[in-house]
Amino acid sequence: MNKWFKSGKPYIWLTAGAVSVSLIAVLGLLALIAWRGLSFFWPAAIHEVEVQANDGSTRVIIGEVYDREEVPIARLQESGVTIDGFDGEFLERQLFKVGNREFVPLDFMWVMEPQIIRDETPADLAVLERSKDGNFYGYVVDVLENGESVATPENVRDVLFERIERAVELNEQASDLQQGEIGAINYQLNQLRLEARALDLEGKLTEAEKQRLAAEEEALNAQYKELEKELFAYREAASRDSVVMRDMRGMEVTVPMYRVLDATFPNDMGLFSKLGHFFVQIGKFVSEDPREANTEGGVFPAIFGTVFMVLLMSVIVTPFGVIAAVYLHEYAGKNAITRLIRIAVINLAGVPSIVYGVFGLGFFVYMVGGTLDQIFYPEALPSPTFGTPGVMWSAITLAILTLPVVIVSTEEGLSRIPSTLREGSLALGATKAETLWRIILPMASPAIMTGLILAVARAAGEVAPLMLVGVVKSAPMLPVDGNFPYFHLDRKFMHLGFHIYDVGFQSPNVEAARPLVYATSFLLVTVIVGLNLTAIGVRNHLREKYRSLEH
Repeated sequence: MNKWFKSGKPYIWLTAGAVSVSLIAVLGLLALIAWRGLSFFWPAAIHEVEVQANDGSTRVIIGEVYDREEVPIARLQESGVTIDGFDGEFLERQLFKVGNREFVPLDFMWVMEPQIIRDETPADLAVLERSKDGNFYGYVVDVLENGESVATPENVRDVLFERIERAVELNEQASDLQQGEIGAINYQLNQLRLEARALDLEGKLTEAEKQRLAAEEEALNAQYKELEKELFAYREAASRDSVVMRDMRGMEVTVPMYRVLDATFPNDMGLFSKLGHFFVQIGKFVSEDPREANTEGGVFPAIFGTVFMVLLMSVIVTPFGVIAAVYLHEYAGKNAITRLIRIAVINLAGVPSIVYGVFGLGFFVYMVGGTLDQIFYPEALPSPTFGTPGVMWSAITLAILTLPVVIVSTEEGLSRIPSTLREGSLALGATKAETLWRIILPMASPAIMTGLILAVARAAGEVAPLMLVGVVKSAPMLPVDGNFPYFHLDRKFMHLGFHIYDVGFQSPNVEAARPLVYATSFLLVTVIVGLNLTAIGVRNHLREKYRSLEH
């Protein structure tokens, strides 16, 4: 046994076991997040439940079973809830999502198991996904066109799906027109206003310039009026139809079709229909904009903002990190000052991220951005252009935050390159710069990519500094659009990490937001893994490409 311990094998097995347990824990956590997040998109059964109150009256509830839990009877009695005729220590209760939030005080309600008299799942129960006020649960009674019925009980579903598709298409055309051509005209009108102010500040606003600007503005306003007529025509056409629903109160409610995004009958769907709906809902989640204070809809602006900011940060941090590492390893002398710089770089990696956020806000946003506004954008003042948080300042702040990681990783890669290669290159007549560019950096490129991978992994998950230098709850426009200069680095942006914080802790509807927290968390992990796998693929390609230089 003594020999076995001295051989070191127990420590190998102990290390392997620890790594295995850690890996299982990480995979288990990811599986839990994926399960809690992705199950939100699976079409749940819709229940019609008759509930009896303590006073003997009954009412009907229509909705999804959102959660179940066992509650101690003593706790319920302490809360003032009376449960008669039930023996036991625990009582099961169910959380129903009833929707129809314009007619009920809360779209979630708890129901005690003994209070349920009848629980059915009729095939005719429908769920309307709406752009406002959440889901609507009930029975489809009729479909109206300009107030007149256009459906029969036999074909009401087909007519409903047909009219929803028409309304969604018209809404998309109106949205594309508003965000595209109308948005471009508004942007050009704003640019004309800024140009006029700039000419006025420079004393060059002559009568000829005024006439030119007025003519251009008049032409743009004429185009705007034509597009506005087209927009109103789309909206009027979309508001033509409506659907009549009977809710859990037994009352018939007319829902405008332009607010309806989709209709499903979950209790009448087979496995393959549910599977298709599941993937469609996931597609909507990653491709649409958020709604209802981020508690519904998709997260596309947050995905775009996260990826765009990380790529911009990578473009900034890589050259600075590589140049710093090359200088420290290849050019700087081996003295106390160099050692002090290395210690400072390593210590920078341990600075709390919120400190970088405060530094970015004070130095980049207020000092650098404010100076840029005074020099290059005086016509826009007092409204700031770069003197306000934006995606560029966020990328630069995170570049400084991750700079030590890139420097240390690159310097380690440079130190692994044999000095004989440098000496051989210099002996053959190459200059130090040529040796560095053609031999040293290509061989160190896998280490550079490793540093970039670590930087991306840390930057994509950071939230605290971004809250100070650019991220917002809801961004009306993406940092990239069709208006010159196409990349608007002064704009604020959405981020998946901040979206998780906002939905989980700032949402007015906690129960509705909980599944979206898991779904967005899983999506953020997926984005980070995707970016890292891409970088790893590039690193492996570079490693194979320059492997021959080692021999």
